[in-house]
Amino acid sequence: MLCRGRRRGQPQNWPIPHICNCSGRAYTGNSLILKDLDVNREAIAQLLERHGVLPTPQRLDIAELVFARPQHLSADEVLSRLRAGRARVSKATVYNTLNLFRARGLLRTVEIDPARIYYDSTSAEHHHFYNVDTGELTDIPLDAVELKVRTGLPPGTREDGVDVVIRVRSES
Repeated sequence: MLCRGRRRGQPQNWPIPHICNCSGRAYTGNSLILKDLDVNREAIAQLLERHGVLPTPQRLDIAELVFARPQHLSADEVLSRLRAGRARVSKATVYNTLNLFRARGLLRTVEIDPARIYYDSTSAEHHHFYNVDTGELTDIPLDAVELKVRTGLPPGTREDGVDVVIRVRSES
């Protein structure tokens, strides 16, 4: 669904119009496949091949689901949606495929805590709001967050990246 407005609390520079999923979460539309809104198995197979991934039928089923739109899914959510669609895939295959996609730069992970890892189909760098009451993740544009670290890195290390997750609660 294409939204025409800015959601309450979003920065003024949020891209408009933006792509939303069915729950109304806002996204920047920087998915690898979403550029032309054409998600088909042939395009997905070509995408996988460009990233050095053999496009097996099960990998195509998983990719078709996760690249359909910008979204945040756990491995268990991917598994249940595939099985609901009658796909025959094991839990190990789902986990291995999602981790392969992440390793090849097709997906990003959002680690809420060691027990909650979500796979994010938006490939551009960005940050997240995490609603602890609902479990909903919402994208934050990269330039909407400023972080100042006023100390040097530990000896023998280098910066590898910054992933900000801002935890919020529902107003009630």
